[in-house]
Amino acid sequence: MSRELITDQQEFEDLCGHLRSAGVVAFDTEFLSEFTYRPQLCLLQFATPDRAALVDPLSVEDLSSWWKLMASEEILTVVHGGREEIRFCLHHAQAAPARLFDVQIAEGLQSRSYPLSYSSLVSRVLRIPVHGKETRTDWRRRPLTERQISYALEDVQHLIAIYERQQQTLAGRGRLDWAQTEINRYVSELAQEPLRENWRKLPGIVSLNRRELAVAREVWHWREQEAALSNKPFRRILRDDLIIELARRQPGDVADLLATRDMNRSDYRRLAPAMIGAIQKGLAIREEQLPANRRNEKDQDEQLLAQLLNMALANRCAQEEIALGLVGTTADLRHLVRWHVYSDHSGEAPRLTQGWRAEVCGDLLTDVLDGRIALRVNDPKAEYPLVFERHHSIGKK
Repeated sequence: MSRELITDQQEFEDLCGHLRSAGVVAFDTEFLSEFTYRPQLCLLQFATPDRAALVDPLSVEDLSSWWKLMASEEILTVVHGGREEIRFCLHHAQAAPARLFDVQIAEGLQSRSYPLSYSSLVSRVLRIPVHGKETRTDWRRRPLTERQISYALEDVQHLIAIYERQQQTLAGRGRLDWAQTEINRYVSELAQEPLRENWRKLPGIVSLNRRELAVAREVWHWREQEAALSNKPFRRILRDDLIIELARRQPGDVADLLATRDMNRSDYRRLAPAMIGAIQKGLAIREEQLPANRRNEKDQDEQLLAQLLNMALANRCAQEEIALGLVGTTADLRHLVRWHVYSDHSGEAPRLTQGWRAEVCGDLLTDVLDGRIALRVNDPKAEYPLVFERHHSIGKK
C-alpha cells in the first residue's frame, strides 16, 4: 500500500478522484479544539485497499471536493468514533454523510464493549497490535514528523478490513440492519444538534425556576454568539457555573454583576455590559412564554424505577452480547418510565420501544414495570446472576 503526504491542491483533487473510483474509503481527522470556537482541522487521513494518504489542510486550502464526496452517494465512508468527522462534513458540505459506517458503533452491537478504542478494536478483530493515538501532539506544528505521519496513517489503514469482518459477523447474527440503522440515527442526531435546547445541559440547570431558566437561556445564547464572533471556545467566554449563578442573582448593573464571585477577570469586565443585556432580555420575557421547568414531584420515583430497569437492561445486554451504553442511557430509561407508568406521551415515543432496541429489551422492560415479571438472584457467581421470571414460574426450578 502506497503512503503519501499531500500538500498540493492538484494532488488533492487527484486523490479525490481516486477515492471516488475506490467506492469505499477509510477516513479520520486530527484536530485541536482547545483554542477555537469550532475544532481546528489539522490533518485528514484516507485509506483505500491500495493507497493511504494524509492531506495537510494548512497547505491545501480548498477541501470542498472531499466534503461534497463524503456527502454524496458515490462512496462509503468508514470511520471509528466518527463524531467530529460527521460534524466537519455537516459544517463544510452543509449536508450529512450520505453513506457512513462507524466500526465503533458496529462493535457495540456484537459485544459488550462500547465505546472501544481503535487500538483495542484492531487487536480484537484483526489480532494486530497498534500503537494508539498521539494524544498530546500539537497537530498544528509543521513540518510533521515521521512519527506523527506513521501514527496518523495507522488510524485508517485497518478500518476497511475491520468493516469487512464486521459485515460478516453482524450478518451472521442478523444484526447488520441494526448497525446501519443505529449509525444513521447517530448521524441524524448530530445533524439536529443546532436545533436542540442545548442550554438545558448546563450543570445545575434543573435547580432553577422558570424565570431563572429564561435568564440562563439568554446568557447561554449570548455566550454562543460571542464565542463564534471571537473564535474562542465558549467556556473561555463564560464558565457554565457562572451562567447558573447569574441566572440566580440576576444582577441589574455592571457593578452588581462584577460583585459576583469569580467575575473579576478583565475580560469579564469588558463583556459585562453585554451580559447585563442578556440578563435583562431574560427578565423581560412574559410569564406565559417562560421556558418550562422539567422538574416534577415524580422525579424521585422516576429515578428509582429507572434504576430497577437498568438492572434488568444490564442483565439482558450481557445475555445478548450487546453493549449496555449503546442500548440505553439513564435518560432513556426515565423517558420509558414517564411514557409507560405516568402516561406522559408528549414528544416522540421512547427510544427503547423502537427498532432493534425493542427487539432486545422493549417487552422485558415494560413487563417489569407492569409487574408481569419479577426479579431474583439465581447464582451470585454466575455471569448472569439475575433471573427475570413471570409470576406463574416464581419458585420453580
